[in-house]
Amino acid sequence: MKSQLHPLYVFLVLTSQTSAWNSSAPSEVPLYGLSPPVYPSPASNGTTSPEWAAAYNKAWHLLSLMTLEEKVNVTRGFTGSCAGNTGAVPRLGIRPICFADAPDGIRGTDFVSAFPSQLHLAATFDRDLMYAYGKAVGQEYYHKGVNVALGPVAGPLGRVARGGRNWEALSSDPYLSGQGMGKAVSGMQDAGVIATAKHFLLNEQEFRRMPNMTYEWFYGEAISSNVDDRTLHELYAWPFYDALKAGAGAVLCSYQRANNSYACQNSKLMNGILKTEMGFEGFVVSDWQGQHAGVASANAGLDVVMPDGGFWGDNLTQAVTNGSVAEDRLNDMVARLFASYYYVGQEEYPEVGIFADDVQHPIVDVRADHASIIREIGAAGTVLVKNVNGTLPLKSPKFVSVYGFDADLKAEPWENVARYGGGYEVNFGWNTFNGTLITGGGSGGASPPYIITPFRAIQDRVLRDHGIVRWNFWSDNPHVSATTQVCIVLINNYASESFDRPSLVDDFSDRLVNNVATNCSNTVVVIHSAGIRVVDAWIEHSNVTAVVFAGTPGQESGNSLVDVLYGAVNPSGKLPYTVAKQEADYGQLLNSSVDLSFFPQSDFTEGLYIDYRHFDPIIPRFEFGHGLSYTTFAYTNLTITYLPTANTAPLPPSNTSITQGGHPALWHPVLLISCTVANTGPVPGHEVAQLYLGIPNAPVRQLRGFERVWLEAGGGAKGATEVVFEVTRRDLSVWDTVVQEWRLQRGVYGVWVGASSRDLRLEGSVVF
Repeated sequence: MKSQLHPLYVFLVLTSQTSAWNSSAPSEVPLYGLSPPVYPSPASNGTTSPEWAAAYNKAWHLLSLMTLEEKVNVTRGFTGSCAGNTGAVPRLGIRPICFADAPDGIRGTDFVSAFPSQLHLAATFDRDLMYAYGKAVGQEYYHKGVNVALGPVAGPLGRVARGGRNWEALSSDPYLSGQGMGKAVSGMQDAGVIATAKHFLLNEQEFRRMPNMTYEWFYGEAISSNVDDRTLHELYAWPFYDALKAGAGAVLCSYQRANNSYACQNSKLMNGILKTEMGFEGFVVSDWQGQHAGVASANAGLDVVMPDGGFWGDNLTQAVTNGSVAEDRLNDMVARLFASYYYVGQEEYPEVGIFADDVQHPIVDVRADHASIIREIGAAGTVLVKNVNGTLPLKSPKFVSVYGFDADLKAEPWENVARYGGGYEVNFGWNTFNGTLITGGGSGGASPPYIITPFRAIQDRVLRDHGIVRWNFWSDNPHVSATTQVCIVLINNYASESFDRPSLVDDFSDRLVNNVATNCSNTVVVIHSAGIRVVDAWIEHSNVTAVVFAGTPGQESGNSLVDVLYGAVNPSGKLPYTVAKQEADYGQLLNSSVDLSFFPQSDFTEGLYIDYRHFDPIIPRFEFGHGLSYTTFAYTNLTITYLPTANTAPLPPSNTSITQGGHPALWHPVLLISCTVANTGPVPGHEVAQLYLGIPNAPVRQLRGFERVWLEAGGGAKGATEVVFEVTRRDLSVWDTVVQEWRLQRGVYGVWVGASSRDLRLEGSVVF
C-alpha cells in the first residue's frame, strides 16, 4: 500500500519547488499548442481489404461468445515470461497473447539472434535487405511463440541529435524511415507475427519522457512535444503511413505528451490521425506504464494497456457498466485485438518458448541460419566516409596494430589493468569499460548468443595472411611500433533508452585517435556509434587515412567489419543522418529540451527543418546519404515521364473510402524518373542512387526515392543499368492544414539524382 502524504506537506513541497522555478504555481496553460479533441473513437469494420474483412468476421464471432468480464480481461496486461501478456479466455480456448521486445531481436532470452539496429539497417538503403531483416526477426519471434513483436520503430525520428533512442529507429528522414517501416512490417507479418509500429508519436527525447511525482530535483508531468499540424504529418507521422499500408496489426503509443495531451490518451493522435486519416484496422497498445487515465484513454482510442491493468481492469468494467465508456468502444477494443491476431493467422501458434533465466528450461533454438543475413546487413550498412589514396581495402598487411576499447569485449569491472599494460601505468577513461558496441541499451537491445568482436575477426584474418597483431585496448596513448603497416583504432559512442547522450564526442577517444595518428602514418579509424558521432577533432589529420562508420551491426560485428576492411564486400552504406563539423551546428536540435517546470514544454519551432533540411545553409562534415565505395560511378540520361492515367488534381477524390495507410490515391504513381548509373571503376559493387525533389513551399530538397543496384566493373552491359524511381502522389504532396488533406500544389518541382543529398549529379524539373 502506498503511504499517504499530509495535504499540508504536499502544499509546502509544491510551493518550495515552484518558487525555485520562478513560477507562482503549476499551471496547465500550454506555452505552445493544444491537441484538439476528436471523438468518438471510430469503430473498425474490416472494409479496407478482403484480408481484414475475413479477420474481422472471425473476431466478431469470438466477441459474440465473450462475457463483459472476459472482454475487459483481454484488454489488460498480466505478468508472465513475456514482456507483457493479455488475459486469457480458457473456456473459449484463447491463450494469453504474448508481447516481447525488441526491434532487433528478442530481448531477455536465450538461443535468439542479435540483429543490427534499425538505424544500421537504414544505412543499407536496400529494401530487399529491409524485408529480409523483418522476415528473419519475425521468424524468431514466431518460433519462440511471441504473438506481438514490439517493433519496428519510426519514433523517435531523430529530431534531437543527442537523442538516446535514435539508434532504435530507422532514420531522421521520414521517407527512408517509411520505406524501412513498410518492408520490415511486411517481413515480420509474413513470418506470422504481429508487427507493432512505435512509438506513436513525437517521442523525440528521453529527458522527462514520463511524469515524476517523487519530489526529486524535477517534479511534474512528462515533457510535451509541441508541433504544428503540417510538420506532424509531413515528418513524424509519415513513416507510420507506410507501416499501416504494409498491414501493421498494432501501434504502440508513446510516453510523453503531444501538444499537452498524453500520447496514450490523445484523441487527435489515435482517433483522428491513426484510426480516421490512416484507416488503422489494428489495435493500439500503451507503452509500458504509459497509461495515465482510464476513461479518457479508452475514449481517446487506446485498446490494450500494458504491462498490467493500469487504470482499467475492474475500473473499466465499472466504466462500461455506468456508461462512462460505451460497450461498443470496449467491443471495438477486443475486435481490433483479435482481428490482428486472425489477420496474420495465429489460430495455430507455437507455445511460448521464453523462460526465466534462473529456471531450468527446454532449449528453444530459433536462430536458424540468420547469422548470414546479420553479417550481410552488418557489412551493407557500414559506411566508408574517408579513404585517402586507396588505403582501403587492406592489401593483406603482415603487421597490424589494433587500438581502442571498442576492439574487444568489455573486461570484468575492476579487473587489474596492469595485465594489459605489462606492469606500467595505463591511463584510461570510463568509456573503456564499454567494450565493443553492437547495439544500444534499454528495451530496444537484443540478447546476443555470442559476439564476433572486431579484434577476433581481424586476428583471424591476419593469421590467414601469416602476419602478426599487436594490440592495446585501454590506453589513450599506446605505444606504436615503427614497423607496423596499419593501425586500426576502434572507438564507440554508446546510447540508451532512459537518457539522452551528453555529447556527440568524447575526449578520451579523440585523444586516442590523435595520439595513434601522430605515431602511425597509416591510421584507419572505425566508429561503432549508436547515432551521430562528430569527428572534427581528428578527421583532417594527415595520418588518418581512412574512416569507417560501422554503426551498431549486431552479433556478427567483427566479421561484417573485416569483410569491408579487406574488400570481400565493397562498401555501399550511406549515412542515414547528417554529421556536422561541430556540435553547435545542430543549433536547438542538438540537445533535448531541459525544462524543469511542472508542465515542461518542448516546442518544435524549427518545423520541417531537421537534419539535412536544417543543414541546407550550413556545410556539414558528412552529409545525409554520403558513403564512399572502392569504385566510381557515373550518372547520365535523366528522364522524367508523366503517367497519363495519374490523377493530378490538387486534392484526392473526396468520394473514396479510406484504406489502411490513408487515402488510396496517395499511393498512386504520378511520375517515373529514370537515369543510367554505370560503374566506371575497377571493382564491382553496389551503388545507392538517390532521388531528391524540391517541392514548392517546402525545404529545398527532400529524399523521395532510392535504389541500391549491383554493377560489374568497367562499364559495359553488366556495368551499367537503368534506375527507375516511381514517384507517388504522396511523395509530391504537402499537408494542407485548412482542408485537412494532402495537396498536390501547382508550380515547378525540382528534380535531382545523385549519390547523396549534396552530391547531386543530374538535375531537372517538373510542372504541375
